Amino acid sequence: MRYLFLFLIGFSTSIIAQNSIISNLKEAPINGGLEMEDYWVWGSSVIKGDDGTYHMYASRWPKILPFHPGWMVGSEIVHATSKTPEGPYKFKDVALGARGTQFWDGKSCHNPKIVKYKDTYILYYMGSTHPFEDITKENVKAFDLSSKWCIAARWGKRIGIATSKSPNGPWKRLDKPIIDVKPNSYYSFLTSNPSPLIKKDGSVVLLFKGRQYKEDGIKHSDMSIGVATAPSYDGEYTVVGDKPLFSMEHFGEVEDPHMWSDKNGYHMIAKDQRGKITGFAGDGLLAHSADGINWTIDDNPKAYTKTVKWNNGKTIKQGQLERPFVLIENGKPTHLFFATMNGPGGFGNGTKTWNMVIPIK
Repeated sequence: MRYLFLFLIGFSTSIIAQNSIISNLKEAPINGGLEMEDYWVWGSSVIKGDDGTYHMYASRWPKILPFHPGWMVGSEIVHATSKTPEGPYKFKDVALGARGTQFWDGKSCHNPKIVKYKDTYILYYMGSTHPFEDITKENVKAFDLSSKWCIAARWGKRIGIATSKSPNGPWKRLDKPIIDVKPNSYYSFLTSNPSPLIKKDGSVVLLFKGRQYKEDGIKHSDMSIGVATAPSYDGEYTVVGDKPLFSMEHFGEVEDPHMWSDKNGYHMIAKDQRGKITGFAGDGLLAHSADGINWTIDDNPKAYTKTVKWNNGKTIKQGQLERPFVLIENGKPTHLFFATMNGPGGFGNGTKTWNMVIPIK
């Protein structure tokens, strides 16, 4: 028992040391990441190809739509490349676009996370659809969260995967999501925002966001984070337990979890939605786990704030700073990517978005 106690103490101490991200952030390159004219750009995931090229997968949707909730009905996942992790990344192609109302992901593909197992690239993402006409300049004034488009698209949000033997595609999509909703559960309304980790044996641990219906059967709950496992990326995914890992009642409401592992175990970085964990709404938090299923908040949990130091000498509090993604090279975190927005804060108050990157010392 004494040796187990010492092991756990050592595990916890090493986790804190390994996850000292906030004190090791360098200046953000002003021309790094990805920005696209005439598009809202959001949430990136990056992987290094066998040719040494860095491949970014990100969400975009046309600015004819409002930023929120335009992504629900018009988002597609694009592929961009760079010779360096900082970028700038150059648009190459659309990896996953619209493919018709009849498909579960036929109208919107969003929040990509790219991983590789052996010779296969696996793109995890959220998809949705709706049975109505597309949004145009003529009918966009009728488009908001209470419109028919959003009611259907939000209700239809699910998690799926696409696979390819090359980071350049083509991508093979599934006709069914890998995690569906379940009645009388914390994910009875929708499943979204996947964060996968594939172990050496090919099995998968997957964090995801869920919402449930409230008692009136109309409104939905706050966000919860759950975990699912699968014997392989193309196997059956099973949600673990009946209670979420994070919720308003347990730890606090968080969003956009990203998971990675090293010799010390599993690590998570996420957005503290209400500030219950870090003290400030929107700041980043860190947590750790020995198995990817049972999680503990780090003793020093704050991972980042919205205030960013840029390499042009300016320090700016970003309007939004979301979707944290940690690039791992040679077993260590090297870059922290974000989706960001200008302006004073709030999705309706920004005029441009882009995916930015901060090198880690």
